[in-house]
Amino acid sequence: MIVTQFSVSLATVAWLVAAYLLGAIPTSYLAGRLGRGIDLREHGSRNLGATNAWRVLGAKYALPVALFDIFKGWAPATLFPGWAGGSPEGAPVRAVAFGVAAILGHVFSPYVGFKGGKGVATAGGVFLGLAPFAVLIGITVWGAVFYLSGYVSLGSITTVLLFPLWVWLTVRDPVERGPFTTASGALALFIVFTHRRNLKRLLAGTESRFRARRGRMP
Repeated sequence: MIVTQFSVSLATVAWLVAAYLLGAIPTSYLAGRLGRGIDLREHGSRNLGATNAWRVLGAKYALPVALFDIFKGWAPATLFPGWAGGSPEGAPVRAVAFGVAAILGHVFSPYVGFKGGKGVATAGGVFLGLAPFAVLIGITVWGAVFYLSGYVSLGSITTVLLFPLWVWLTVRDPVERGPFTTASGALALFIVFTHRRNLKRLLAGTESRFRARRGRMP
């Protein structure tokens, strides 16, 4: 029994590392380098996320970047818990842990000096697997705020702050509701932290509204 428990624990640690390394793949950095021969950290907002990829590289590159960033969160939260083994009762907690590891990898990527994106797309991928109806509501909220304001950052901040409520209301399984809601609340605070400079600019009235391919590269 002790050996079995240790093996499961070791497997969980291994999958946590795998989730972190998958999340850390710098998708937008690779798109800039392979597609245009540039480093996105030197252009636009200098952020390694899908929004800056859209501004600098255009939709041709930004859409695949966004989709893969979502996948980086979805796969660890949805697939890894079953592969890691362990008790069925612990599956929701493992799913949260693997998802969080992927988000941390995206934000603090060792492949690019521990500087990555802001975690919104990858967090969306995590909860697309855990609480898909909450994600649909969140996308609607983001779209409405973005349409009315023109600020991607304001849409992201508003969405993540309201997101724990949507998780609580849409997740029916009581075993999953607690861990998923707690995780969404913690991630909301973390993503607001990653947007702290945007928040300061929003409060100061100096945040730039989104324009497609702003600063377009030749």
